[in-house]
Amino acid sequence: MERPFPTVAVVGLGTMGAGIAVAIARSGRRVIGIEADAHAAGRALARIQESTAHAVERGRLTAEERGELLALISVGDELAAAAAAQLVIEEVPEQLELKREIFAELDRICPPETVLATGTTALSVTRIAAATARPERVLGVHFFNPVHSMKLVEVVRTVLTGPQAAEDVAEFARSLGKEPVAAGDRAGFIVNGLLFAYLNQAAAMYESKYATREDIDAAMRLGCGLPMGPLALLDLIGVDTARTVLEAMYEQSRDRLHAPAPILGQLVSAGLLGRKSGRGFYTYEAPGSSKVVTEAAKGAAARTAGREVNEIAVCGSGTMATGIVEVFAKAGYRVLLAARSQEKAENAKAQLTKSLERSVAKGRLSAEQRDAALANVTPTGRYEDLASADLVVEAVAEDLTVKRELFATLDKICKPGAVLATTTSSLPVISCATATSRPQDVIGMHFFNPAPAMKLVEVVSTVLTASDVTATVLEICAKVKKHAVECGDRAGFIVNALLFPYLNDAVRMLQEHYATVDDIDTAMKLGCGYPMGPFELLDVVGLDVSLTIEQVLHQEFREPGLAAAPLLEHLVAAGCLGRKTGRGFRDHARR
Repeated sequence: MERPFPTVAVVGLGTMGAGIAVAIARSGRRVIGIEADAHAAGRALARIQESTAHAVERGRLTAEERGELLALISVGDELAAAAAAQLVIEEVPEQLELKREIFAELDRICPPETVLATGTTALSVTRIAAATARPERVLGVHFFNPVHSMKLVEVVRTVLTGPQAAEDVAEFARSLGKEPVAAGDRAGFIVNGLLFAYLNQAAAMYESKYATREDIDAAMRLGCGLPMGPLALLDLIGVDTARTVLEAMYEQSRDRLHAPAPILGQLVSAGLLGRKSGRGFYTYEAPGSSKVVTEAAKGAAARTAGREVNEIAVCGSGTMATGIVEVFAKAGYRVLLAARSQEKAENAKAQLTKSLERSVAKGRLSAEQRDAALANVTPTGRYEDLASADLVVEAVAEDLTVKRELFATLDKICKPGAVLATTTSSLPVISCATATSRPQDVIGMHFFNPAPAMKLVEVVSTVLTASDVTATVLEICAKVKKHAVECGDRAGFIVNALLFPYLNDAVRMLQEHYATVDDIDTAMKLGCGYPMGPFELLDVVGLDVSLTIEQVLHQEFREPGLAAAPLLEHLVAAGCLGRKTGRGFRDHARR
């Protein structure tokens, strides 16, 4: 099969356009670069020469390959030169009228069969196509920065784009070593449509002073395995760029979750645009620098001292409970493993033993460390044995009635001053606290599964939690080498409050037939560096668990955009809960 588009014109050779030009030339195609004027064209050619020289220094190109590549690229300032190309890719600034003017002129200049593609990230491809007399040959082709390393290309069809033009552009992307995904024409397409709503909610969370910028970013990196926290990512993208994308999304959706958080506008008005200006959510050493200037933590010197903790009890016998016991026991704490019966407690310790033996087999633990950890753990089927514990961590079923009954029992048994912690991921900590006569001693201590491997713990203080109780849990997290983040007692805490609306948005995208499960998952993994796509993650977490968290978030915040997607409700009603039932968004039984 003949490769499509032997000659490609790139209009606009900024960072993105220059990167695209080099990628195309590396495929052996002729590239016609076009800039606004001769001075800009000279700068663009110098930019391409410099970037390819760096590629030689880093071993990505040989000197010979660079010479051949540069021979394929010509740069000028005449739009008429695009007439020689079979595909024109536009990469000018995100201004609708500017793009429409260019497309109208390209339509006049280029032969009827030429495909015209816009690299817009947020504007309507349909409105750009409407400036031409060939809307069936117009589409979006959204590369990601840096082009040389990012594999994803979103191929965006309007309602008028011809199937052959879209397929030819997808094949073109594959020939560049990229992975194309099909998307429809709506603001943000797949990646930005899901990413920027999440970033916006993170900005709003910070603006409300619910958690610090450092804790929000650490929570999403450590709790979800993301390459960057949302506020650091906003600084990298540019706060002004993010606000522009969100404005375009809100204009189309009228979803309040897409309305840019006020802090974004305030930062833009102040010229605090992120890394490129030297300050945004964080302060950097200089404009363009990635090095954050460390600021002294406010009030750090006045932090309250915690209570003394020597003995810890963990209530529960499931995977989470035994994982938490392992964390404490390996750190040298005496741990009571309390279950509803002695048999359940002994079985839980047997599971703990297997986990520790696996760690020894993998070289993560010595036999002596395993034996010492096991010696620290005492299984018991009697809650009365918890009377001597300094900290009791509840890790039973995620059922408020069950938890409140347990906290009422602990209130009668535990000594004065004992800290009582719940590991709930979605229920109000205050509801557990008010089941006791000592709500000041109750706190949330949300571990992530598997507890021995996951570094994050969300420390959730209620309006009644004593400051020395918070300090106690923070000190213990440090001793067991967990990264603690602090937040208040509201639905979802940090991680789930940001993660699950993103997952719900992905389900809505699928429900509306905007893109496929595979294309959405591929887009988020390749476009954002996420370890799993949203549907992979939903199937692992469990659709029933996800639905419950979505419902809790909607009930607390009452935002229409947080209502669970009907498709998610229907799959749960049908018993398609993900990997645990063999079928969710994918059929796992056949794999």
